Amino acid sequence: MRAVVMYSGGKDSTTALHRAVRDGLDVVVLASVIPAYKYSMLYHQPLYQCLLAQSQSLGIPLESTGLVNPEAERETLKHLLKRIREKYRVEAVVSGALKSVFQYRIFGEIARELGLKFYTPLWMINEEEYLWSLLREGIEFIIISITSMGIPLDLLGKPITREDVEKLVRLSRKYGFNLSFEGGDAETLVVDAPLFKYRLELTGRKHIVSEYEGYYIVEEIKSIKKQR
Repeated sequence: MRAVVMYSGGKDSTTALHRAVRDGLDVVVLASVIPAYKYSMLYHQPLYQCLLAQSQSLGIPLESTGLVNPEAERETLKHLLKRIREKYRVEAVVSGALKSVFQYRIFGEIARELGLKFYTPLWMINEEEYLWSLLREGIEFIIISITSMGIPLDLLGKPITREDVEKLVRLSRKYGFNLSFEGGDAETLVVDAPLFKYRLELTGRKHIVSEYEGYYIVEEIKSIKKQR
């Protein structure tokens, strides 16, 4: 079954892509809606240059569209997926939704309206087990934004390790932030994964806003060919 993956470049959409391929779907295109504003209910705010590098590393084309009007979030996605359905003859939409009922409902409704199957391999997954599975499966990611009490700002911009996951599990129990970062507590960017032909090497800087808010500003991206 030919499929499109709703792709933001973060851990969830990348893992959903890998599990879709594992489960036999033929992922032929990535789709990204890129809002020009923060705090969208439906979309992360992906870094376009990183998306391009990830698309090249995966060897899967990227179809994207900008979004400036929050009232047009639903119709913008429908228009993008309709264009992709006609251009790539896809039969299914893959989403990395974990716990957002709103996102799950809207994406599912649009897929059905377009006659597409809706595949969500991470839906309602155990969040702690999910983080450990990322390490086991070789999904290497960094945190690029933190907007919640309890997530250490020193994790910005560094590949997350086993020790970091252990720390995040402890702190999540103490402070109550979402361990999978659902809802915007933090956002991530994948720099390597099993299907990547190139590992992304990022150069950037930290921008600390407050004790509980910070960002990693990506300034340069290099694609390093992996040894097979």
